[in-house]
Amino acid sequence: MNEVRCVAGDSRREDSYAEALGAERASALITDPPYCLLTRRRKSGDLRDKRANVKIDQEPIGRFESVRDYRAFTEAWLPKAAAHLLPSAPLVIWTNFLGKEPIRAVARALGFAQLAGEFVWAKWTTQREGNEQLLRVYETALILTREAPPPLAPGDLPRSFCVAAGYDDEGEAQRWGGHPNHKPFSVLEPLVRAYSRPGEWVLDPFAGSGSIPAAALRLGRRAACIELETDWAARVTERLQG
Repeated sequence: MNEVRCVAGDSRREDSYAEALGAERASALITDPPYCLLTRRRKSGDLRDKRANVKIDQEPIGRFESVRDYRAFTEAWLPKAAAHLLPSAPLVIWTNFLGKEPIRAVARALGFAQLAGEFVWAKWTTQREGNEQLLRVYETALILTREAPPPLAPGDLPRSFCVAAGYDDEGEAQRWGGHPNHKPFSVLEPLVRAYSRPGEWVLDPFAGSGSIPAAALRLGRRAACIELETDWAARVTERLQG
């Protein structure tokens, strides 16, 4: 198994995890799955934008007809990912507002009943007149664990915290293809540092452009990642081997 290769596979299939991790188990799941974005329709029932709406059993995964469908999608991938984690491993899952409850419900059924924290990325807007910049809550990561978290020790991160950053502050997004779900290192660094240790495996079944596995490697972790789209998987492999 190559420790810096992104597997071109489906997060809903066991063989993808076997190829990515082999007999190893990850110390943390840190991932950015498709969000609970619902199909946009006109009053007539026709799709508002046909290009942006794809059934969940097709590639790439796009919008969902309902929150129930999104929960079914989560039930298809999350148990398989959780089966490849160490017992103490946390789930760190990026989502949007509608995705929170489906993810939490599936996680609870797997024994991850504790919401140990919530991490918010406050995204910079574009600069306005008078050099004023605004922040908007853009995305959030749920931190879910099997056991209740211990009391905070001096120097620990708070249970819920926020980082303000732009989409591509470091210029990495365009370098690696301009993926719409790119996240800058400054947003991912606190999560990787807080929920994994150097030398441990970090599992990401939705690699996208490779932001999370690249951050894990940069911080001395080992990265196991899966990406549905073969072109993106090849780009991630190139990024991780660079």
